Amino acid sequence: MYRYTTISIFAGVLLDFIVGDPHGIMHPVVIIGKMINCLEAVLRRIFPDTAGGKRAAGTLLWVMVVLISCAAPAAVLYAAWRLHPAAYCVIASVMCCQIMATKALKDESGKVYQALMERDIVKARRCVSMIVGRDTDSLDEAGVTRAAVETVAENTSDGSIAPLFYLMLGGPVLGFAYKAVNTMDSMLGYKNGKYLDFGRTAARMDDVWNFIPSRLAAVFMTLASFFAGFDGKNAWRIFLRDRQKSSSPNAGQTEAVCAGALGVRLLGDCRYFGELHHKETVGDADREPEPEDIMRANRLLYVTVILAAFAFGALRLLWKW
Repeated sequence: MYRYTTISIFAGVLLDFIVGDPHGIMHPVVIIGKMINCLEAVLRRIFPDTAGGKRAAGTLLWVMVVLISCAAPAAVLYAAWRLHPAAYCVIASVMCCQIMATKALKDESGKVYQALMERDIVKARRCVSMIVGRDTDSLDEAGVTRAAVETVAENTSDGSIAPLFYLMLGGPVLGFAYKAVNTMDSMLGYKNGKYLDFGRTAARMDDVWNFIPSRLAAVFMTLASFFAGFDGKNAWRIFLRDRQKSSSPNAGQTEAVCAGALGVRLLGDCRYFGELHHKETVGDADREPEPEDIMRANRLLYVTVILAAFAFGALRLLWKW
């Protein structure tokens, strides 16, 4: 099974590069999101509306979602294996493709780029609002571009390298566990009155699960900067200098590398739900971000994933040599 799983992981990465997330088919992350919403509603009714009660409910939700997200694909894969190894390979490959999000990230950020090329700032704001959590209504062209580049940089780890890391460690089952962890953070990990306590476990566990992958992603992205024709030396310099400036212990790793590789300044103040949040910047303001930086960030994304896939794959093969 180990050999078939390895083949499936590479097939899934390739499928993600080519096909991505086909429209019209419900993605497993959507199912996980619906499960989170349902369990949240039930647990909020069961547990007391106190800080301790909310933390306990949020922790129980986290455990339940991760266990179900592992058990369901494990049962499907076991049944497929009992049927035939070829069936296992096909289903596992599709699962691995769904766990990766490289092409989806490129496609969604590409819509922002296209809108900017059309000089349609309203459309560009609407497109970037689909991939960022900040308020976008007042962003100018540089602000929209910066938001899109930051999203590509951050999700190079969250959407590609971290899922690939867990796929290589434990196949689709562990890959879906990671997607559950990441989805819970994106839905519950807000520092507001509703989720400060309820979403604390989700936010902290996302930090834990992304700690190693985010730093590996930064190293691979730095190497990719050389291969993709960007300033690899500056990428490493800015990484060493600015990687801790983000409010997230993990997101700043790849954001700093990307800023250095492209020679732009990222992050800074932005608004969430109408409230201004002050953030440090990463990178040097050598120039203003331009729409083409979105495509450059995507090129960096793809080369980073290719390098990581070969490195992780080689280690996985050597493990069973």
